[in-house]
Amino acid sequence: MIEFRRGGREIGRMSQVRVRFAPSPTGFFHIGSARTALFNWLYARHCNGTFVLRIEDTDHERNTPEALRVLLEGMRWLGLDWDEGPEIGGPKGPYFQSERSEIYRAAVEKLLANGRAYEKDGAVFFRIEGERYREYDEYLKAEVEKVRAEPMVFEDAIRGRIERVVDRDFPIVRANGEPVFHLVNVVDDIEMEISHVIRGEDHLANTARHLELFHALGATPPIFAHLPLILKDPAVGKGKMSKRDQGALIEEYQTRHFLAESVRNFLCLLGWNPKDDREVMPIGEIIESFDFPGIQKGAARFDEAKMRFMNGHYLRELPVETYAWFARPILTEAGVIEEDADEDYLQKVLLLCRPKLDLLENLADYSRFFFTRDYPLDEKARAKVGKKADPSELAGELAAAIDAETEAGVAGFEAALEKAANEHGRKAGAYRPLTRFAVTGGLSGPDMGEIIELLGLEEISLRLKKLASAPVEESK
Repeated sequence: MIEFRRGGREIGRMSQVRVRFAPSPTGFFHIGSARTALFNWLYARHCNGTFVLRIEDTDHERNTPEALRVLLEGMRWLGLDWDEGPEIGGPKGPYFQSERSEIYRAAVEKLLANGRAYEKDGAVFFRIEGERYREYDEYLKAEVEKVRAEPMVFEDAIRGRIERVVDRDFPIVRANGEPVFHLVNVVDDIEMEISHVIRGEDHLANTARHLELFHALGATPPIFAHLPLILKDPAVGKGKMSKRDQGALIEEYQTRHFLAESVRNFLCLLGWNPKDDREVMPIGEIIESFDFPGIQKGAARFDEAKMRFMNGHYLRELPVETYAWFARPILTEAGVIEEDADEDYLQKVLLLCRPKLDLLENLADYSRFFFTRDYPLDEKARAKVGKKADPSELAGELAAAIDAETEAGVAGFEAALEKAANEHGRKAGAYRPLTRFAVTGGLSGPDMGEIIELLGLEEISLRLKKLASAPVEESK
């Protein structure tokens, strides 16, 4: 048994902590990859260590400049700045695997020289030490050579003691000369002096092979910490989340105008918790609290509803000027406002909208009626309003009462409401949903009193008159 032990469950706040995120750019930045990058970044910041970004770009067909751009933009959007890596360099570069061929070749030569590797059919295989025997393999449906090898035992910082056996030699260089993932991963970790490998649970099966390589190359292995799987949102289905699932890509949340802070906060809780009831946390507090004992062993479940809730919280915490900075291009692109729309009025509208709005992607439809009289009327709302009386008739009655009213604002509206009710023998409540429907197009939204104060009674009357005079089919 070959046992690897280092430093218990955590190395404290020491400068020698070096972690890495080593993605293979494919044009997508998956939630799982983002969570891995984030947890590495959090641990580096928690320990005042170094966060290395290393690019596994040996697949020339998939790893294009555009794919790299998507990855780097996604990381920057989440606020995950790297200390060494692409665009900034560092003392352990180069940071692209495609530029490290000589380093890998030297490692292979060392393994060949000490008898831990051999050539076969043009490829290079790593030799497992131990007694050899042949056995029928059910999976391969063939007889294969196996090895009675010593178990590899290590202390995972999250899962505790783990024991695995590698019972077959495995390739480290393909017949076409390309080094295999297992080799380059280990060699890069050695050369870059990585102290902790924090990665997904799906890599747990690779760790014994990697430990064999560390041992054969005479290097002390890093501390391993394997993060829990991420399960699909229950609204989408069951099982492990994949990049094909709805909501699985960071780009989607960028396109949907989520705030990066809310997505990052949500991802922090996807397998980690601060051991109290806090969920919405400033990133500084998360960095202070983040540690391996807070990471769960069991799978974490993705929940977009919780992310939306967090996004709403962060939106409501924004200064209105910042909110308007986010909102203006969204409303302009949707044709709701002109580029030079009045900033003061826009901010007043946003202050009314944000208490009930969790997503900026819904802002255009939610706020459209503040900027135009040309907005759709919800026919289900019309039917509900018209259960006891004709909406057009009610609208005409209330508009006339408002036009005769001398007092402004909500007080004037309430007086007109009572007047219309008394004149036509109705309850005042009959006009309230009707007013919201005429003014906004639906039966929900911001506080109606505040809408009246902002738009003014003259505008309320004009919209009631429009409903009073419009045939039903025009509003469908």
